[in-house]
Amino acid sequence: MADTLKPGDRVLLSFEDESEFLVDLERDKSLHTHLGIIDLNEVFKKGPGEIIRTSAGKKGYILKPSLIDEIMSMKRRTQIVYPKDSSFIAMMLDVKEGDRVIDTGVGSGAMCAVLARAVGSSGKVFAYEKREDFAKLAESNLTKWGLIERVTIKVRDISEGFDERDVDALFLDVPDPWNYIDKCWEALKGGGRFATVCPTTNQVQETLKKLQELPFIRIEVWESLFRPYKPVPERLRPVDRMVAHTAYMIFAIKVCRREETE
Repeated sequence: MADTLKPGDRVLLSFEDESEFLVDLERDKSLHTHLGIIDLNEVFKKGPGEIIRTSAGKKGYILKPSLIDEIMSMKRRTQIVYPKDSSFIAMMLDVKEGDRVIDTGVGSGAMCAVLARAVGSSGKVFAYEKREDFAKLAESNLTKWGLIERVTIKVRDISEGFDERDVDALFLDVPDPWNYIDKCWEALKGGGRFATVCPTTNQVQETLKKLQELPFIRIEVWESLFRPYKPVPERLRPVDRMVAHTAYMIFAIKVCRREETE
């Protein structure tokens, strides 16, 4: 049986010309598009996966938006961590149900949302953001996606350190991560996992130097390059353009402070 849609639900209307519209459903409202007018009352009569037509007869499908749909269409004021990177970061941090995680430099909330989904209803993400306007935008986005209850947002400069101790994982997204890695080490539990992103190699070098000064092991640097293909059986080929380099991802694991050797 199809899901029953109700006012306030968000749906993705996907049409055959690849046009897509992310909509908050309201009674007695219409959406005006280049394909014609979409009567939202008609959407309420159907469910996800069913066909909807515009006033011009153009066919589309009603879908529940994924988190990627939400992130890529969200209101943003900062550069986001792309899904091709955020999913890998969450896996490398081994974030799971019940974990306590710190997210720093929350920005528009994209990476915070990925972490909040991963920790589940019994976990918690502590999100630090020094700019109040960014924090409010992230709160708005996380509320819209139904994830705000899993997140505590703190408007504060992380140079003051973190309130939490013994967290399972920590994601650091700031322009100068090497200046805060000691604070990250203090917040993580033994065996806790650390990740940061850097757009340039000189930033990576500075970060690696600092990581190697502290008790971190399994230090790794990764870059992900994803290339989609045109899904046409008769002429299968890569798309003409791709999002190539977005960021270098650096990972490490905290261990107990080592004894100095002579």
